[in-house]
Amino acid sequence: MRKTFLSFSPPLIEEDEIKEVIDTLKSNWITTGPKTKKFEEEFRIYFNCSSSLALNSCTAALHTALVALGIGPGDEVITTPMTFCASVNVIEQVGAKPVLVDIEADTLNIDPLKIEKAITPRTKAILPVHYSGHPVELDAINEIARRHNLFVIEDAAHALSAKYKGKFIGSTNNPVCFSFYATKNLTTAEGGMLTGEPEFIEKARIVSLHGMSRDAWKRYSKEGSWYYEVVFPGFKYNMTDIQASLGLWQLKKLERFQNRRREIVKMYNKAFSNEEALELPVERPYVEHAWHLYVIRLNLNALKIGRNEFIDELNKRNIGTSVHFIPIHLHPYYRDKYRFRPEDFPIAYSNYLRVISLPLCPKLTDQDVNDVIEAVLDVVKSYKR
Repeated sequence: MRKTFLSFSPPLIEEDEIKEVIDTLKSNWITTGPKTKKFEEEFRIYFNCSSSLALNSCTAALHTALVALGIGPGDEVITTPMTFCASVNVIEQVGAKPVLVDIEADTLNIDPLKIEKAITPRTKAILPVHYSGHPVELDAINEIARRHNLFVIEDAAHALSAKYKGKFIGSTNNPVCFSFYATKNLTTAEGGMLTGEPEFIEKARIVSLHGMSRDAWKRYSKEGSWYYEVVFPGFKYNMTDIQASLGLWQLKKLERFQNRRREIVKMYNKAFSNEEALELPVERPYVEHAWHLYVIRLNLNALKIGRNEFIDELNKRNIGTSVHFIPIHLHPYYRDKYRFRPEDFPIAYSNYLRVISLPLCPKLTDQDVNDVIEAVLDVVKSYKR
């Protein structure tokens, strides 16, 4: 058994990032400035985005997108129950109503067949989440949105570097929201990016920084002007140059990081593929999975213990795990406000009871991965029916 605890998803920060942060700290500019602008542009080029806006979180990107699109009280936004609360909290924060629809049984992404049935005259947008890094069925969702004149706002917190039919997530004109949280495929510790059409991003830029017509870099640099106007009661969502310093190097290393993630996934798949107690994650043939998460599902009929006990047993073997996610309709705020029952979204609920996210990050060594495999198979062997 492993002697030290293996964290679920530690970040991989190397000397390049550290030196870049130090360079920023020694400069005259540490908040939003030249490095943030450079990161935005390099991100835009890498992922073939129309335009990009660096922010302090994916949550900020989601909130900013809703506000910039004019979604507010009386409106409805269709989304998935199988997501982190941020995806739905922002809908509440603009005064709109989140409308949940169930998920696909294989990918755990929102089910397009169920979306259309949930549309009402008040529906203004669809907010799909690319769960674990597997792209949603974008063609079907975009077609539904086109027919009903709806916006599509993609929550791509898990989907950095994912591709749908050969194109990067973020390369279309939909507003797309990325996360650079500490566990993500690219990290700036905290941070996010909003992409979309240039006109939309310029409006979002104003919304994201107090509604000011000029940011600090445009006001305090030699070429700038002190004068600005507040044209909208906006927010404080800007990314700093300290964060962008990390992002610049993480972006350069992203292909290497992704290759390592795929290597780990292959090791897991090979080790677990013949174990009837485990259901492995899928990757449809026309997508490229970002592999932010490696989510196994327990076949509870084949085991004497449940998911929670399985996690406890892995923890005893010094393997850190997580659960993605507690479905939205089970959280007290949403459960009580909208009178949800667990069985209202049966696919999300039944899968929640058996999902476990295993360690997956480029920092893992082959020995780390083998330790995870050994622990998982040992628990299965110990508690198999």
